[in-house]
Amino acid sequence: MTPLAHRLGIDPSLQFHDIYSLTDPDLLSLIPRPVLALLVIIPMTPAWDANRLAEDGPKDDEEGWYEGKGPEEPVIWFKQTIGHACGSIGLIHCLLNGPASAYIQPNTFLSRARDAVVDLPMKERAQWLYDSKEFETAHQSVATLGDTAPPSASDGDKLGQHFVAFVKGLDGCLYELEGSRKGPLNRGKLGEDEDVLSSRALELGLGRVIKLQKEWEGYGAGYGEGEGGGDLRFSAIALAKS
Repeated sequence: MTPLAHRLGIDPSLQFHDIYSLTDPDLLSLIPRPVLALLVIIPMTPAWDANRLAEDGPKDDEEGWYEGKGPEEPVIWFKQTIGHACGSIGLIHCLLNGPASAYIQPNTFLSRARDAVVDLPMKERAQWLYDSKEFETAHQSVATLGDTAPPSASDGDKLGQHFVAFVKGLDGCLYELEGSRKGPLNRGKLGEDEDVLSSRALELGLGRVIKLQKEWEGYGAGYGEGEGGGDLRFSAIALAKS
């Protein structure tokens, strides 16, 4: 994600850091603060799926879809229409929003994207990203940089995981951003001194999802903390200074 972020136009002084615990002070101290955005991948358990449906309603229902646009909106949100790119959409949400947007370099994909889509409604905004050859080229250029081979399209469909971005909007609220939802989700106000890895931000955002996972009947204790039980295909990275 760091090479892709730099290629898209975020300042090289920023990078993504692995988060090894959400509760251990020593492990959290390894991450530079403030954290400008969180990008997490979460397995789709029945509990989280039911909660998403309760919040969004049917996806084929025209009601409830995001209608915001313009520079006064606290976040820029993209509906995902590109297949197998939920991680890249999550990355875009991290880079274009909140304090990270101040690190966008001029004359880059990110600066052009921000200018092009800020006034567009949802469908046109998604189409702009879908049609962007620059975004596609950047995405493909880093797809094989990891230590494992990327899964095939058919295998990717079976993984049942979703990338979610957590950012602090222009209004000081914590936003949960995912391209497969009906819009950005305001999870509550944060203090001026609270970043997206603060205890309150975790309680309102990622911690809320983890709690849902834990409460799912038959799910083991200690989700994400290495104490066993349940679906552990979960990870989080933090965008911060190098």
